[in-house]
Amino acid sequence: MARKKHISVEDLWNIERLGAPSLGPDGAQAVAALTKFSMEDNKSTSSLWLLSTLGGKPRALTQCGEKDGAPRWSPHRRGEGDLIAFTARREQQGRKDDTAQLYVIAPDGGEARRAADVATGVEAFRWCPDGRRLLFVSWVWPELRGAKAQAKRHKEFRERKESGYATSESQYRHWDRNLPMGRVAHLHLLELGRDGKPGRTRDLFEGSGYELGRADPDANHFDVSPDGKRVVFAFDPAAEKRADGRFALAEMELKSGKTTVIARDPEWDLGAPRYSPDGERVAFTASHQAIKHTMPAQLAVWERDRSRWEVVSAEWDHEPHAPLHWEDDGQALLFMAEDRGRTHLWRFDLPDRRAEIVVHGGWVGGFDKAAGTLVTLADSAMHPARLHAHLPGEAPRRIEHFNDALLAKLALGRVEEVWIKGASAAGAKGREQGDDVQMWLVYPPGFDARKKYPLMHNIHGGPHTGPGDNWHYRWNTQLFAAQGYVVASVNYHGSSGFGYAFLDSITHRWGELELRDVEAGTDWLLGKPWIDGKRLFATGGSYGGFMVAWMNGHLPAGRYKAYVCHAGCFDWVGMFADDAWSWHAKELGHWYWDDMAQVHAQSPHAYAAGMATPTLVIHGALDYRVPDAQGLAHYNTLKARDVDARLLWFPDENHWILKPRNSKLWYGEFFAWLARHGGVASRRKV
Repeated sequence: MARKKHISVEDLWNIERLGAPSLGPDGAQAVAALTKFSMEDNKSTSSLWLLSTLGGKPRALTQCGEKDGAPRWSPHRRGEGDLIAFTARREQQGRKDDTAQLYVIAPDGGEARRAADVATGVEAFRWCPDGRRLLFVSWVWPELRGAKAQAKRHKEFRERKESGYATSESQYRHWDRNLPMGRVAHLHLLELGRDGKPGRTRDLFEGSGYELGRADPDANHFDVSPDGKRVVFAFDPAAEKRADGRFALAEMELKSGKTTVIARDPEWDLGAPRYSPDGERVAFTASHQAIKHTMPAQLAVWERDRSRWEVVSAEWDHEPHAPLHWEDDGQALLFMAEDRGRTHLWRFDLPDRRAEIVVHGGWVGGFDKAAGTLVTLADSAMHPARLHAHLPGEAPRRIEHFNDALLAKLALGRVEEVWIKGASAAGAKGREQGDDVQMWLVYPPGFDARKKYPLMHNIHGGPHTGPGDNWHYRWNTQLFAAQGYVVASVNYHGSSGFGYAFLDSITHRWGELELRDVEAGTDWLLGKPWIDGKRLFATGGSYGGFMVAWMNGHLPAGRYKAYVCHAGCFDWVGMFADDAWSWHAKELGHWYWDDMAQVHAQSPHAYAAGMATPTLVIHGALDYRVPDAQGLAHYNTLKARDVDARLLWFPDENHWILKPRNSKLWYGEFFAWLARHGGVASRRKV
């Protein structure tokens, strides 16, 4: 038997990545996008694959598209067969798409054709039940009328010589890009053309004042009724749109355009609407933001006959994640939700308001159900995402094996979940008996308890997220462990998936409980004979980067040999340049101009006088969530204090590192920095 090797960066980027599945109406086949990366070309390509839920090999449906994605199977169409719609940028008839367009292709193959010419591009879409029409999202100039006027303005904008961005909006950028200047997201109706001709489109919001959310408006923002006559959508009723806007739900009659607000409460944020099978109810998520900004999304249902809505999952201390999916009998819904470091697929029964796990994680990241067949996309800390079919009365069945040959050659580390006593959210500082806190460990391949290993903390971002039994392409714990580190990931106070009280416990006192939790994890591990107490390292990204900077200002020099801070929050006043500034006072307790002392008490930069531990600082110039000035200020501060520091700055990356060659450089600098400060020598191929 050939000896297995440790995973490398090249292996990580050779893994093919599956997207969320869409089932055909009979449940016999699913379609999903598969993305491949080339380290040599430094880019990715995506294609669509058909997968049988009954057995058989997957079959490539598309091959020529660079970014074929988000496929959705049409409902059955009378006499014309099925179609699969997807978004892509392609070249057809001598013309290359400069914006993403909507394409359709028959499941039995053939050429994909552009469904319509939409100058302003297509963001997301849904099929109407008749299989002849689709709803899609496009960013348009709201003052214009008609597709021709939009196309003319789009051409003029593309050809303009000026590069300035002018706005009076509060919400004008998101994640890594400015929002389209002067444009808003409208919902459109497309009627498919015949004989390969482009279809006709109609802007449903034209002249209405309605728009979809400005932060990545996707197919979860709207739904079409089972009879195809109405559409429900989430919108922000406030005159000035902000990132923390509280959304309402409205319903439009497609024929007349008459629109009625069906659910609105200024204290609540509503979203992800889905019609029941009979169209008489709408399920959606609802968060009571007036109580607190950290309030979780809960499951709610609007009833047409009573013209009222209510929260149905108030007694269930979990948070449903979109998409919501009604069961055929209209008595239950399927959705994903976190639970203690894992994400499961749940079924929520409406009559008795009880939730049960349908498919256990790992980490369920996508699903679809049709004709009694369920397909799930799920990963774990031991493998990337896989697709399974779940047929009634049968055991789950893998329906693809894209990465099996590659993974069979790799020796991965053992993964263990442990629980420690961390901080006490209700107790005083220094209290020994704290709350139960989860910590995930990934051991080096071939771990030998008789040997000594360096410890590397992998501190997650958020802070209100909850990593655990999942695969991560940007901070891959298996790749870290393969270098010879015991990797610890603490789900500190504030993490999601452990109930609302645990999540909210850090509000207005960032850094306090989280630091004690991480330190409790270190102390627990120092009690193990296989941890080398002289080689402790802490690394983190985003809020994890905040934690690394916070630790450097609060812990004595020498506790950790070195830190790595990726895209970390450093100065909460300077952070006001980010795209989420409207949440600052809610998280920190005050606006900085009202109580600078309170803000500085939670800001790492205010403790710079205590920073002495060597730190690698990494940041991307396109990061609007944590602007790169944060990383530069952190690095400059360390240099001014004569602390050993190194900067890795990317002009073309955002909050994440998404290009293969940049990722290779990232891991190379990461491991070299730790090795330089007593970590594992870079003898293994990165």
